[in-house]
Amino acid sequence: MDTQHACGPLVVTHEPRLYVSLQRLAQTQRLVFFAGLPGTGKSFLTHQLTHLAYAMGRSVHMLQWDVARPVFEASAAGQRYPVVQGVTHSVIRRAAGLWARRALVQWQQHYPDAHHLLIGETPFVGHRFIDLARPHTDEAEPLLSAASCCFVVPVPSRALRDFLETERQRRSIHPLHPQEREDAPPHVLRDLWRQVASIAPRLGLAAAPAPAETAVPYDPALYQQVYQRLLRHRQVLVLPIDMVLPTTTLSVYDFAVPHYDVVPTAAEVTRCIREVEQQYPDLAVLQRDIDRWYQIP
Repeated sequence: MDTQHACGPLVVTHEPRLYVSLQRLAQTQRLVFFAGLPGTGKSFLTHQLTHLAYAMGRSVHMLQWDVARPVFEASAAGQRYPVVQGVTHSVIRRAAGLWARRALVQWQQHYPDAHHLLIGETPFVGHRFIDLARPHTDEAEPLLSAASCCFVVPVPSRALRDFLETERQRRSIHPLHPQEREDAPPHVLRDLWRQVASIAPRLGLAAAPAPAETAVPYDPALYQQVYQRLLRHRQVLVLPIDMVLPTTTLSVYDFAVPHYDVVPTAAEVTRCIREVEQQYPDLAVLQRDIDRWYQIP
């Protein structure tokens, strides 16, 4: 396989173990979800797997939080629940989760052939697509629990995480792609990590963290344990990453191969938002459920 020409900007070849893992995913899986916080390499791995899978003759489809969410927020129904200080409204988060499971079923029905591959990004933190980790008695559950579905948790080392935060800051000022200006800045990355560290004791994984106003150093081992616990009902592949790859001239938003976004229709958005409104007439109750996003039955 000519990775330079068939795969476009494939730089993961510089890390053989990571390259082999992505090759195996591209060859054997039907659904691949990269799970984790912003700034852990999800979008990069999505980009690289897309090019690799296309070179193997697969048609790639994508289901991503940052692509589906704006459709909800821009809809007539969603405009009643605007973003406040950069935070997505709880109604939108809950509705998007309802939609995501149904979208998987529809995708399976529309693209049953094995050469189709769905790649997703699932942040989980703050109830962002956490529905995909939770078992339900619906048509999506057999797809999510099948051996052909894998949730991949990239776990950067401390040094790599520091590099990624610095690179986020640099790209926000000198982006290679306009979308990079919308990426979560370093202080948001650190706040989200603090949130994950704070739930670890409730999952029985660590002692109580430092106070909220105190910086909590990133701990790759604890981070891995939290996401493995969240995904205990799913097939999980942990990818430790400690090498800085040559991505200076690469944007994860630039693709050299075709791919197809899975996005909600206006009718689907309206229907899901109405379901949430009917289920939670008291938004305070909904917020309490959103705050307990990490509780997996």
